[in-house]
Amino acid sequence: MNKSFADLGVIPFFTDRLAERGITVPTQIQSLVIPELFLGRNIIFSSATGTGKTFAFLIPLFQGLLQDGPPAGGPFILVAAPTYELCSQIKKEAEFLLKGSPVKTSLLIGSANVSRQIDGLKKDKPQVIIGNPGRLLQLCRMGKLNLKKIRALVLDEGDRLVSDELYAETRELESLINKTRISVTCSATMIPKNKERLLPLLGSDVVIKESPEEEIIKKRIEHWAFYSEDRKKISTLRSLIAAVDPKKLLVFIDRNDQVGNVVSQLQFHKIAAGGLSGGMDKKGRKMALDDFRAGKIQVLVTSDLSARGLDIEGVTHIAALDVPKKAESYIHRAGRTARAGKKGVMITIGDREELPRLAAIEKKLGIVVYPKVLYKGKVCVPEE
Repeated sequence: MNKSFADLGVIPFFTDRLAERGITVPTQIQSLVIPELFLGRNIIFSSATGTGKTFAFLIPLFQGLLQDGPPAGGPFILVAAPTYELCSQIKKEAEFLLKGSPVKTSLLIGSANVSRQIDGLKKDKPQVIIGNPGRLLQLCRMGKLNLKKIRALVLDEGDRLVSDELYAETRELESLINKTRISVTCSATMIPKNKERLLPLLGSDVVIKESPEEEIIKKRIEHWAFYSEDRKKISTLRSLIAAVDPKKLLVFIDRNDQVGNVVSQLQFHKIAAGGLSGGMDKKGRKMALDDFRAGKIQVLVTSDLSARGLDIEGVTHIAALDVPKKAESYIHRAGRTARAGKKGVMITIGDREELPRLAAIEKKLGIVVYPKVLYKGKVCVPEE
């Protein structure tokens, strides 16, 4: 019989909040991680997308703040994440868990007005800070953010935070925090190179937890592949949308500068679509996400970085207009569907050069990718 959250030591304040969402039994990764954090251990953990990693670290860290009454001053908990959307998502989950408590949170991301963020820090004196490394470092250098009292550092999507382009910022941020804190990092994937970079940032006696819930990608997601010449991919995508009529379709393209082009061509053909790319301002990104979540648009086109860690309810289908070079990227793309126990479809549209790469990913992940064709407006199995 699965343990309950109460069996793990979670107090009624949080079990009641979880029950409001119908969450009564912890996932496997939550059962592995929550007890370790109650013991104050440094931890690095990985589990498939949609398995509750955010609550796995937020609940025990927040409970530590609440049990003796929230201390004055702060901040005491710092959560760093690589994208603005993921930071905003974590902030939303934190506010949900802390509703009715005196603990305050602050979101510090690079796309927002820095003066307003400084004013918010002065006024609210938050105990919990959530942000991307670039903006957090900027505020530290300006003397507006003091991290000396941090008790817990979380690196969410840690593999991304120690990638070549973000490693220097993450390492500098970690160096500003006292070494007696608890260190936590998590991701859906963790390649050896990134794990080696993370371990020195987490302190001594690091516990490593990995959940077999990655079976989600095999058991709850159906994988399809369509052949298309590169110049015809958007046309193929349009035909696919007409054939499947997905409730919510998230489209990936590796070139950030092509997001707008795909969106405009879909809109020209009367498909309700929006885009999410690195070049957009905060207002535009938020509007696109809000419209997609609310069902005002059927299709959201995004680059890999912009969609990192996104948790959008009701995404029934994923479509990729290219094949990633790494299996880890495929996992992150596919993981945007089949969340919260639901099923989903991962669709790849590739050309002659790309589809052999998909076959290699298929073999590495142990999944089955079914070849498909569009025939008379329907998705069909190709004839032999």
